[in-house]
Order: sequence, then structure tokens, then C-alpha cells
Amino acid sequence: MKRHGFTYSKAMLLALLLTLASCGKKVQVSEFSIIPEPEYFVQKGRSYTLSSSTRLCFENLGRNTPTAKYIANSLRRMHVRPSFVGTPESDCILFSINDTVNPELGNEGYLLQVAPEGVFISANTEAGLLYAFETFAQMLPPDIHSTSYSRITLPECTILDRPRYPWRGSLLDVCRHFMTVNEVKRHLDIMAAYKLNRLILHLSDDQGWRIEIEHHPALNSIGSWRADRSGYSWGSAPPQRLGEETPYGGYYTRKEIAELVTYATQRNIEIIPSIELPGHSSAILASYPDLSCNGQPLTVAVGPCWPPAAVLCVGNDTLLPFLNSVMDEVAALFPGEYIHIGCSPVATDSWEQCPKCQALKRRLALTSETELQGWIVNQVAEHLSRKGKRIIGWDEMLDCGPLPPDAVVTATRGDSVAGIAARLAQGMIAAPPEYCSFDTYQTDSSNHPAAFPLYLPLRQAYRFDPMPRGLTPGHQPNVWGGLCLLWTDYVNSYDQAEYLLLPRLCAFAECLWSQPDRKDWSRFRNKIETHKKRMASEGYHFCPGSFTPIVTKTAQGDGLLVTITTEVADTYIYYTTDGSQPTPESSVYTEPLHLPHGTLLRTMVLYQGEEREGIHDYKL
Repeated sequence: MKRHGFTYSKAMLLALLLTLASCGKKVQVSEFSIIPEPEYFVQKGRSYTLSSSTRLCFENLGRNTPTAKYIANSLRRMHVRPSFVGTPESDCILFSINDTVNPELGNEGYLLQVAPEGVFISANTEAGLLYAFETFAQMLPPDIHSTSYSRITLPECTILDRPRYPWRGSLLDVCRHFMTVNEVKRHLDIMAAYKLNRLILHLSDDQGWRIEIEHHPALNSIGSWRADRSGYSWGSAPPQRLGEETPYGGYYTRKEIAELVTYATQRNIEIIPSIELPGHSSAILASYPDLSCNGQPLTVAVGPCWPPAAVLCVGNDTLLPFLNSVMDEVAALFPGEYIHIGCSPVATDSWEQCPKCQALKRRLALTSETELQGWIVNQVAEHLSRKGKRIIGWDEMLDCGPLPPDAVVTATRGDSVAGIAARLAQGMIAAPPEYCSFDTYQTDSSNHPAAFPLYLPLRQAYRFDPMPRGLTPGHQPNVWGGLCLLWTDYVNSYDQAEYLLLPRLCAFAECLWSQPDRKDWSRFRNKIETHKKRMASEGYHFCPGSFTPIVTKTAQGDGLLVTITTEVADTYIYYTTDGSQPTPESSVYTEPLHLPHGTLLRTMVLYQGEEREGIHDYKL
């Protein structure tokens, strides 16, 4: 039987949903843990309560725009389902594009106010509204994705925020180990949550070609696949044999690339394709051997290739038409302005022995094979320029002769090279491995999955500053920002990639967004504990952190004042100073210690009742 257009089953379902909503938990938030730290933040005395009566309004922004849809869908995933209203009213979350540009906010800044009447968010652009929403999401309880709340009371506050650097990037290597479209989307979600806005998607390398190319199909039928060596550790696998089955790999179709671009754009992220040349070309040469200097058959690499000996033959008349054709297809799939073309160092033996390469070198009056590399890079850059694109390359481009006009340099070789790049290039993006290589160990290797053998704990990542020391004010605007690097040599699953990425990406994000005077390690360390709960609520895999004690000492009187902390809040540090083994019965550190010079300080850390990372000794 139907009454008033409802069946009894529908009415009962509606009643059940209303009952469940009314039975949700109630919470009062007392303080916020926002990453990156806002430029200006003040908390006040009153409060606002988010409930089932809360409304959602978009002003000067259609509710069907990508940004509005993203915000509404994200709220629903957090069990917050406010009804839409066309005009602002009380008990409302209002997102508004400014009628008049607010110069304090720039292109990505925002103003967020929580008041007793509602939440009021304004920005000059949709990007600013998006970042304001990400901040607002972090103001909600950390378990908001896994717990339904009927009432959330937030303290009154005002936040005015904008980024320090315009370029806040992440490189994801999908060549050495392929990642699915959904896994790349998950990476984009993490980037958006912490206000990163550039993804360099590394699509070609010795170990695989990862994008569909219609005019050169062998790149996909051959270059995208390799022998399965998943049972071997990185670097120990035997090379792939000619004719061996190649079940391992994959590539993104044109449709999938379009899907990823749309997904990223909705989160204010530009995807920049990375096509490495002229080295790291095993996948290309396995597909088209005639592009090599000797024309011999080659296989897709299954392990490391350094120095990269699989190098394209720059003297081959068919190479430039091939590269231009490939770049035309790549450029058409990515609407952004940039394409990363690598320019890593290459082994030039094959060029030195190749008559065609040597003839080209003489014809161009070049003095070295390195200049040959610069020539091919400039040729590709010139072609892309006619397509309205600009190139980005590693800082080895600086060694290959004059830079292409409008080239952008990713600086990985330290502060001095970054300074040179900032002076010579149109833009410099800093990516020093000691701060930005997230394929490395975050903690003791015995408690960590296999990674590149470099130790980069969270505290080290938090020290990153892309501005080279001593750079003159006139060149400082050429420093665009930074890039964190997630190479996947040792990473054979996305879960492992996520574990390597988090929570270091949070530190990286704060280094690029927040002003230096807004950064504070102690505050950040405490915020991370809240964000770990948030990550767990969303199902992300993250490293708990390093439990190695951080010991600092300063001279005091005839001895030293010693402080001991760890990266992880709420740890207990037990210590001895008489050379004995520390145990849970030893003294627990609670305040700085005054110790004589030469003391042997021995420590043991307990976290959640378990000993972490063994005994550490410090000779003071």
C-alpha cells in the first residue's frame, strides 16, 4: 500500500536514517592541528556547532562547478550532509568568490572565519576556496571519515592564509613499478589534503613506458612490459632475456590519462608528464632498436641502470621526428604548460663510437658529447615551444651548454647548484635528496620496509628550505618552490609507497606553504600525532616515525645541559649515565639534565608499552 507517494518500506528507511543521524556522537573541538601552518590564525572565545540543520551555500560560484562538487562530495564522505541554499543564511557554511580581488590573498590564499552564526570562507579564486576547505576539513575531528557525528562544536576563529611558494610538487615514479589509476588518484588526494599543486608523473624510464602512444604502438606492446622479477630484491634480479615472457607492467590509456587530468584539476593539481631523454631509454630501444647507435636488440630493464647506457642515437636522422611525434601526443593529453624531459647524465660511450653522432658533433662544431646532449634537449624544447609548452629538466642541463629559453630547472645537487639554476633559468624548483627523497628510510632499517639506503627522518624533512643561501633579492623570485621525490626502485606496491610518503609529505608541505617564522618543530611534532589519527581514519598507510632519541647539548657552567626528545610525541625515554644498560626500571627523562663532559648517556625508548629501536649511546 502507498500513502502520500511513499511505501511503508521507504518510510521506515527514512525513519531509520533520521534515528541514526540523531544518535551520532557529539564532540567539542578545543584546538586545531592544521598542516601546513596558516600565515595568520587567532582563536576566540565563542563557538559554532555544525549539525543536521547546517546549510551549504556557494556565492559567485555555481554548485555544479568542479570545486563546489568536490567540496560537497568530500563533506558527504565525512558524514556531513548539509542542505544547499541559494543565498547565505545563519547556520551556514558559506564559500564565496570575492567580488573585488583581495590583494592579501593572491591566487591561492583564503580567509576562513568560524563565528557563532556559521562558517564564512572567501577567496579570489576557486583554488583559494579549495585550500580553505582542506583547512576546514582539518578542523573537524580526526576520525571524521570513520565516525558519524551529530553535532561538532568548533571554537570561533579567524584564519588568513596564503602560500609562501607557488610551486609545491610531488614526483611519483610509475616506471619502475606500475601503479593503477586508482592508486594515482589516492596520491592526488593526499597531495590536495596538504595543499600541494603539481604532480610530476614519471612516465618513461629504463624499466617501462607508461603512456599510450598511438603512432608508435610498440612503445606499449613491448616497452610497457617486462619479465616478472618480483621475487628478487632491487638490484639482484638477472636481466631479462630476449624472447622471455613479459607479464609485468602496464600503461595508461589516453582515456585514463584524461580521467586523471580531470581528477587532478578538480583538486587544483596540474599533472606534468615526465618523459626522460636522451638516456634511461631501455624501454624505447627495446621497442625501436633502430633508434640506438648500434641497432642491436635490447630488453626492458628489470633493475637499476646506472650510469644509463641505453641512450638514444642523437645522430640518427629518424630520432627527432620520432621524439617530436611522441611529444605531440603527450602534449595533447596534458593541458598544462610544462613537460619534464629529464636530461639525467648519460654514458656517452656509444656516441663516442658512433659515426653518425660524431658527424653531427663536427657539423654543429661541438666540443664534447655533453654538448650533444644539450643540443637534443634544445631541439625538443624548441619543438614543444611551438606547441605552447615549456620544458623542465634536472639541473644536469646546466652542464650541457646554454639552457633552452624559458627552461625551468629542478635542482637536486645541493645549494650551490640550486643558486646557479636560480640565476640562469627562468625558474628553479628545489629537490635536494637529503630533504626531499622520500624513497629513503624514515626510521631504523630494522623497523622499516626496504628503501633506498639513505636516512631521512621526519625532523630532517622539516628543515627543508628551497631558498639557496646567499641568493640576491633580484633572483629570489626565480625560486618557485620545491619537489619531493618518490622513486620506486625499492617500492613494489602503492601501500609501500604511501608508507614512505607519509608523514614526511606533511613536513614538506609546511616547508613550502608556511612562512619560516610560522614553522615550529615542537608544535609540528604534536600536530603530526593528530594527523596520524586522521590518516588512520582514511585508511592511509604511514610510518609511525623515528624513535631514535634527539640529543642536544649546550654548555652550562662546568658541564653540559642535555635535552632529549624523539620525533614521536608521548614517548618515554629511559636513560643511564653510569654505563649500565637502561631498562624500564631506569630513570625516565622528564627535564633537561646537567651532566659532566665525557659522560656516556645511554637511552631506551618505550612507546605504547613497547621498546622501540634498541639502545642508543651518546658520548657527551
